[in-house]
Amino acid sequence: MPEELMTADQMLILAILAGTITAFLRGRWRHDMVAIAALLACVLAGLVEPGVAFVGFGHPAVITVACVLVLSRALQTSGAVDALTHAVLPARAGPTLSIAALTLLAAVLSAFMNNVGALALLMPVALQLSSRLKLPPGRLLMPLAAASILGGTTTLIGTPPNLIVAGFRANQAGTAGFGMFDFTPVGLPLTLAGIMFIVLLGWRLVPVRTQAAGNRFDTGAYLTEARVQPDSRAAGLRLRELELDLDEADAQVVGLVRNDVRMTAPSGGRVIRAGDILVIEADVEALAKILSRLGLQLEEAKEAEKDGEDSVAEKGKASSTQRGARADDSVPGTAPEATPDDKADESDGSETRSDDLILQELVVRPESSLDGRSASDILLRSRYGLNLLAVSRDGARARTRLRTLKLRPGDLLLMQGPSDTVAEFAADFGCVPLAPRDLHIPNRRRAITATAIMLAAVLIAALGWFPAAVTFAAGVLASMALRTVSLRAVYEAVDWPVVVLLAALLPVAGAMQATGTADLIARLLLDSLANGDAVLGLIVILLTTIVLTDLMNNAATAAVMAPIALGAATQLGVNPDTFLMAVALGASCAFLTPIGHQNNTLILGPGGFRFGDYWRMGLPLDVIVIVAGVPMLLWAWPL
Repeated sequence: MPEELMTADQMLILAILAGTITAFLRGRWRHDMVAIAALLACVLAGLVEPGVAFVGFGHPAVITVACVLVLSRALQTSGAVDALTHAVLPARAGPTLSIAALTLLAAVLSAFMNNVGALALLMPVALQLSSRLKLPPGRLLMPLAAASILGGTTTLIGTPPNLIVAGFRANQAGTAGFGMFDFTPVGLPLTLAGIMFIVLLGWRLVPVRTQAAGNRFDTGAYLTEARVQPDSRAAGLRLRELELDLDEADAQVVGLVRNDVRMTAPSGGRVIRAGDILVIEADVEALAKILSRLGLQLEEAKEAEKDGEDSVAEKGKASSTQRGARADDSVPGTAPEATPDDKADESDGSETRSDDLILQELVVRPESSLDGRSASDILLRSRYGLNLLAVSRDGARARTRLRTLKLRPGDLLLMQGPSDTVAEFAADFGCVPLAPRDLHIPNRRRAITATAIMLAAVLIAALGWFPAAVTFAAGVLASMALRTVSLRAVYEAVDWPVVVLLAALLPVAGAMQATGTADLIARLLLDSLANGDAVLGLIVILLTTIVLTDLMNNAATAAVMAPIALGAATQLGVNPDTFLMAVALGASCAFLTPIGHQNNTLILGPGGFRFGDYWRMGLPLDVIVIVAGVPMLLWAWPL
């Protein structure tokens, strides 16, 4: 490519592109910072008009990514995925079948929710499986990460690169963007082929590493109370049958409360009834799994919910007939000790506050004024609006109800409530807060609603009734209105660095196309490597994208390579969709390094991996993608 044939604008955009890629590779600055710097450099160089510099923030691909992240959070926090996990994963299978079920579930979830969220949901499951199967954690975590990446290739919303390529097609190629399932004919066969390799051989190639020390604080077993619901799977079982399920989560029933009478050592032959309260000893990480699997509800959370409903119905008047309410354990808004008016008069009452709850552990200090006092003694719920869900006490089992349990120094308390209120309580009573637990109490109604919203959004987008961005934005609005995701969590769920990255690089990619730089790069690749052959050119584009993806962010790679792929198709006079699909596929297949995809980064610590551990399973996966992907691309999107 002789220098005299290049225009000044082309040289400028090439210099900016080279600097951007270099910054991505060095990793000194976060990807969104690099993307913003590249955008501003294009503006200063006159390559992007200032008036349209930030139009990318309103791009449909960016809106869709943000909305899918929110809907994914709703599926996560409602317990919908927990229920699916229990239904799909075998309870007592060997390594091969367990890994097959785990990876298939990860791929399915990643197709319809953010693949990073899918991995985060299934990581605890993988760690429990590794313990049961007596395998190093990494041998389940790496297959899980790879399967979640592969699953994202099957739908429009499965991964950001698909949305970027679809958006670029709509903006630059002069046609409509790709549809919801346009990626499926290529992505689904490749996903199945990749999972088959992982299950039969791939997981055995993962290096055996010791899990990184210190990445988890073990707080021991908690003692908590859970009520058996009328439709609970536990209702009608004998206690010994129930304990078979609890054994898998290293939990046990240490007591049973029936008609306000506590049995400290119930017989294994006793039949569990609806309304019984089970006193369960379990690690805090297992609580959500137990509640979801057995259809139980934490007793204190249930009473708080019931109290909140009653207080709203009575509009702040005291109710002497509330089930479970006591003089020393009154509820917000029903006693002189109620919370201030500004809390009681919130637009959505106690329900709004319950949407913004967190779960946090507190340690009772030796000098704490809680010593010798119970939750009822301090009017925990009426004064603070907090719930004491569980107590962990080293080696001791209480013989009283949780609300009347006398607390001691060193006790670990699992508290539920607004973050600022938990902090206030900790300061008032001399407790030390530990890190908040990413634990969500399952809610069947919200799980069903969240699933219905996601399925409806996917169906409407797939049928083309409305654009994907509009459809998923409506889904987010419905989730907020129906409380499947809290108002606070809506903004916390969005991965803002990824959103900024996409929004900033879209105008840069447009500048590459407008200045003809993408065509120049494409011509160089085709002339030097493909010799003008369309199939070889497709392989070059796919291989180049895979290499770049393993070295820098996958979304950034898609934004950089999409205009180059379109230029290559133009030079060869072939179907541009084939080349754009190759970019989408290659940008999603980052298996060789921990920095190519967020999922690879997430398992780095828990799996105890090193930088060079990924290629052993990742390289064969990349070969499968290339060998099987090119024929599938040519079949689904003929040149």
